[in-house]
Amino acid sequence: MNASDSNPEPAYILPNIKPLHIGDVVVDPPILQAPMAGFTNFAFRQIVREYGGTGLIATEMVNARGFVWLDENEAEHPDRLWGVREEARPLAVQIWDNQPETMAKVGRRLVEDYEVSVVDINFGCPVKQVTEKAKSGSYLLRTPDRMGEIISEVVKACAPTPVTAKIRLGCTRDNINAIDVAQVVEGAGAKALTVHGRTAQDMFRGHSDWDRISEIKPHLKKIPLIGNGDLDSAEKVVDAFRRYDVDGVMIARACLGRPWLFAQATAAIKGEPVPPDPTLAQQKQCLLRHYDLVVDRFGERKGSQLMRRYACCYAQGRPGARHFRTHVAKVKDASDFHRIVQEYFPTDKEAATV
Repeated sequence: MNASDSNPEPAYILPNIKPLHIGDVVVDPPILQAPMAGFTNFAFRQIVREYGGTGLIATEMVNARGFVWLDENEAEHPDRLWGVREEARPLAVQIWDNQPETMAKVGRRLVEDYEVSVVDINFGCPVKQVTEKAKSGSYLLRTPDRMGEIISEVVKACAPTPVTAKIRLGCTRDNINAIDVAQVVEGAGAKALTVHGRTAQDMFRGHSDWDRISEIKPHLKKIPLIGNGDLDSAEKVVDAFRRYDVDGVMIARACLGRPWLFAQATAAIKGEPVPPDPTLAQQKQCLLRHYDLVVDRFGERKGSQLMRRYACCYAQGRPGARHFRTHVAKVKDASDFHRIVQEYFPTDKEAATV
C-alpha cells in the first residue's frame, strides 16, 4: 500500500467540494466557524470541537488598538484571547482596526507569541461602534486602497502564517463593490476571502445574496472564496456547494445555539446519514457544560451573567423560548441558572410527566 492509498482524499458527494487550502493550512472539511464578537470565546469553541465537523474555528474579533494599549500599559489582555495559546489547531484569530502599522504589530504578536494558524482581518462588521466611531470593519469597504495597505502590512508582518480577509458585498445596495474589493484583497497577499452576502446597510435584515457571492469567484486568480450568510441547516450547506461557485462555507449565527450543526453539515456533504438534533436532555447537558466552562473562567456571578446571552441562543425557535429568555435574562447565580434550565430542558422522563 502506498502513501496515497493510506491517506485517501475525503469523499464528498459533489465534485466541487474538496479540502480548502489557506496557505499551508488545510481546512478539511471546508466548513468554517465564523468569528462573532461576544459569542465565540474559548468555552463555545470547546463545545464546537467536541461535536466536530468544522475545518477551521475562529475567536471573537480582537480590537488591535486596544491590544496595543494593553501591551504598552502592561495590562492583562482581554478575555477574547482566553485559551488561544493552549487550544487545538488550526485556529484563526480575527483582528480589526484602520491603521496598517497597528494591525501589523498585533498580527505579528499573534503569530510569534500565540502561534495562531491564521490571522483574519475584519472588513465586514456593520455595527456603528466599529464603523462610524472607529472607521473600521465594513466602513473600510468604501476605501479599497486603504484595505490593501492594511492587508499588505499584516501579510508582511505575519509571514509565513497566512492572512485572510472577511468582507460584505459593499457598504450599501447602491454601492456593491465586492468584486473590486476582492481583487484588492488578493493583490495585497491575502490567502483566502470570506464574503457575507449582505451589505453593511443591510445589517442582518433580508437574505444573504449568494448569487452576488458566486459572481466574485471568476475574478480571483488563486485564493479560495468562502461564502457566508443564512446557512442554518445541513441542507442549505449542501445547496450552497451545489449551486454556487465557492470553495468553502462559513456558518455564523445559526451555530450559536446549535453547535452540532457543523457535524450535521459535514455528514451531509459527504453523503453520510445526517445525525439528528440531540434530544432535549442532551441539549440540556450541552448547555450546562457550556455554563460550567464559563463559570470556571469568570466565577459564578460574572459567569452566570455572561451565560444569559448564550442560553437564549439555545432556546431560539423552540416552544416557550420567550418565557425562557425572560427568566434566564435575570439569572444571578448557579442555582438560578440550573433551576430555569431544568424547567425548560426537562429529561425525557420528566417531560413525560409535565
